[in-house]
Amino acid sequence: MKDKFYTYIQQLQDTITAKLEEVDGSASFEEDLWERKEGGGGRTRVIQNGSVFEKGGVNISAVHGNLPEAMQNYFNVQDCDFFACGISLVLHPKNPMVPTVHANFRYFEMYNRNGKVVDQWFGGGQDLTPYYLFEEDVKHFHEVSKNACDPFGENLYSDYKANCDRYFWNSHREEARGVGGLFFDYLKPTSMRSLEDIFDFVTNVGDSFLEAYVPIVERRKGLDYSKEQRNWQEIRRGRYVEFNLVHDKGTLFGLKTNGRIESILMSLPSHVQWQYNYHPEKNSDEEKLLEVLHEPKNWV
Repeated sequence: MKDKFYTYIQQLQDTITAKLEEVDGSASFEEDLWERKEGGGGRTRVIQNGSVFEKGGVNISAVHGNLPEAMQNYFNVQDCDFFACGISLVLHPKNPMVPTVHANFRYFEMYNRNGKVVDQWFGGGQDLTPYYLFEEDVKHFHEVSKNACDPFGENLYSDYKANCDRYFWNSHREEARGVGGLFFDYLKPTSMRSLEDIFDFVTNVGDSFLEAYVPIVERRKGLDYSKEQRNWQEIRRGRYVEFNLVHDKGTLFGLKTNGRIESILMSLPSHVQWQYNYHPEKNSDEEKLLEVLHEPKNWV
């Protein structure tokens, strides 16, 4: 399974980066191959200063070795090895009318000292972080995500949408990072669902990413925006950074397993602000966004 999924994420990275370069029209992804001294490595691809994408990355990695002590404590295991591979992407568009997007799909195995697999699971999801609320865009993103889930169970979308709303929650701010999407973790084989079934589900969601996001970018990338709207975008990016550095499990896992810092922190935007005690004007478009971030809602 680990070989099968790693082959998939390599292909998905190629597909996504090729399409995003086409959408941007001027910038290309720079590729950076790296190795982890404890075992494994990855292929980082970053796009910067484009016509559409100010900064973004679509990264894959496959790492292995002894599970660090901090992670052994987290998983409540002792003296074991691990293998983890996945694809992680974040895109920060230049135009504040175009939302930031994040997606991640990963597979994890744990082994005893005899090399036997003692645990294995999939995780991942995709979520949207707009700066200005266009409800048709949010509904589109959620409809595509739901369509990707529905063939595998009628309750999956609602369950994983609720997971996403809970996970991407800046508890210190009492607000959501964005308008959600899907989030799932620790998807393990059961008597009702094989590992192959889970693979089919995760890859179906992964294959839906471009359909979920690209039409939104195409609709909004040419809209005019003001300096004040750009300012709001950078303030909201600050909340994005806060979540990634304070709450995000993937970031913390990467840091605790001696991951590659440049790849882990590629999710951070190039331009961001923290203004003291900033509040948008009453009844403004900016305040309209905040209303849906304080109370997650159903979009489909």
